[in-house]
Amino acid sequence: MTILCLRFQLPSAGEAVLPGLLTLLGEFTPVVEAAPPDAALADLGGAVRYFGRDAAELAAVIRVRALALYGVDCAIGAGPGPMLARMAAREAAPGVTRVVPEHPDAIAEFLADKPVSALPGVGAATARTLGSYGLDTIGRLAAAPLSTVQRLVGARVGRELHEKAHGIDRSRVVPNAAARSLASERTFPRDELDPFQHRRALLSITEELGARLRADEQVCRVLALTVRYADRSTTTRSRTLPEPTAHSSALTDAAYRMYEALGLQRARVRAVALRAEGLGPAEGTAHQLSFDPADEKARRLEEAADRARARFGPGAVRPGTLAA
Repeated sequence: MTILCLRFQLPSAGEAVLPGLLTLLGEFTPVVEAAPPDAALADLGGAVRYFGRDAAELAAVIRVRALALYGVDCAIGAGPGPMLARMAAREAAPGVTRVVPEHPDAIAEFLADKPVSALPGVGAATARTLGSYGLDTIGRLAAAPLSTVQRLVGARVGRELHEKAHGIDRSRVVPNAAARSLASERTFPRDELDPFQHRRALLSITEELGARLRADEQVCRVLALTVRYADRSTTTRSRTLPEPTAHSSALTDAAYRMYEALGLQRARVRAVALRAEGLGPAEGTAHQLSFDPADEKARRLEEAADRARARFGPGAVRPGTLAA
């Protein structure tokens, strides 16, 4: 087993620490793939041979260094491929490495009782289809004939899911892979009832995401909102934007609309998070022309604010609502 999946326990709004943690991983292997906002994959195939230690032992060293240098603990999954490493990391608690041995029997035992929805590529609709035929766990999916699975979900998808159910993972760790999403979260110091504070947190996040998208010369197509409540339950909603954008005011408007659609009344909210998905290069992206002078003025102000942030730091310019 040579793949590690690390889930870093970042502090609130601590995604800025992630580049340093990736640099730390780069001291062990050049094959590191970032998985923002708080995770990374590392292929330790060469490191295992070089250092003469297995992946679990190297994981312990990485954890100690992350704590010593950045004050960040992590939960780590180790497995023979990225899929199994990710699934193991989901089960690992902070400070723990969950290891999936490379032996086929050990892989089958690890996967057997998990719901079929735990497999990558199995969404709610596919899980319902498989479950209606009794294939509600990965073990049962693996035991089903390939031809049966293909009749239920299609030839290509059926073959892929059947292979994954047997622990066969054809994906690879891709060094410096472009991020497919950006995310940020705001955790309240205490369970927050005030809708004004909820919206204020959303404004802070959209300002941050917009600035990061523009700095990376990217646009997003989908915005997803997650609200975490006092009882640790969550609600997630997503919205496809009218056009791909990195414009902060457009992101804010979409975030507010999703929040209002939840109809929260005196909800005790512990945290709110936004994820910008469907990222793509800003160059060549079509933009609907507007004759609204307010929109053009907002964009010019945004450009000036970006220049100020680039020179004086990310907190140099922010909306008046966030100044207090």
